[in-house]
Amino acid sequence: MRTYLDFEKPIAELESKVSELQSIEQDDESSVSVAEEIATLQEKATKALEDTYGKLTPWQKTLVARHPERPHCMDYIEALIEDFTPLSGDRYFSEDAAIVGGLGRFNDRAVVVIGQEKGRDTEARLKHNFGMARPEGYRKAVRLMEMAEKFNLPVITFIDTAGAYPGVGAEERGQSEAIARSTDCCLAVGVPIISIIIGEGGSGGAIAIATANKVLMLQHSIYSVISPEGAASIIWRDDKYREDAATAMKITAADLLELGIIDVIVPEPMGGAHRDRDATTNAAKEAIETALAEFDGQKPEQIRQQRHDKFLAIGRTL
Repeated sequence: MRTYLDFEKPIAELESKVSELQSIEQDDESSVSVAEEIATLQEKATKALEDTYGKLTPWQKTLVARHPERPHCMDYIEALIEDFTPLSGDRYFSEDAAIVGGLGRFNDRAVVVIGQEKGRDTEARLKHNFGMARPEGYRKAVRLMEMAEKFNLPVITFIDTAGAYPGVGAEERGQSEAIARSTDCCLAVGVPIISIIIGEGGSGGAIAIATANKVLMLQHSIYSVISPEGAASIIWRDDKYREDAATAMKITAADLLELGIIDVIVPEPMGGAHRDRDATTNAAKEAIETALAEFDGQKPEQIRQQRHDKFLAIGRTL
């Protein structure tokens, strides 16, 4: 059964009526009037979907980015990466399941894959800590990126996290240092890094593995230094202003493309990625393939320089 967001209630009502009539139609195949009513309602539902998703507010996009049925990192890996072999552990402390990483083949090209996995059900969410990595997760990412450079393999990262885990244990083990070293490693390696924001790109927890040569972003994803709720709590001391914060922070793909923070907006099916996973993963595949092709034949020095220039140019007006 499909999960609907609050602003999708009119769509939900129409699609529910369509489902009811379809069950009646199956029982009475000779009913022409029912078939006509279904067609009319389907047309209205499609129009309502197009109208709603054609004018989403930044806060509504935030809700879509967090939709529980939205494809996660492992969904993209299963769809796009052949012969994926997961690699675990940071060689310092432990394994962190919030960050998934390993080797595989993308379009017959050997690659290293790193991504944040939120988990689909309660058990998986607890295992993956809702995609919020601890220091060992970022140290694992550094280990994999260094391995990618050693064997001259491109890196593909899937970004989907509310932020790095803020727990006491994580801070005791050097959370900020681990994030900084992961970001520094992204800048230092001589192989292309392609990052795609598939849901939430939250704070340093995202940028730690998204300091890439090309940053792609799904149409209804968000990317920000803090969540709208967090910003509202800090600025207005009340998270009821989260919608205002979402608008002011410029967290949508369109805003970020205009600001030069991201490079490409990957289109989503009408109604969001969760309505058609195959179409979404195919669009992501094409975007990643195009981005990787730009660096074919380039030397490590050129790849590093492009990455440095890209991030140094952010925010400059001269």
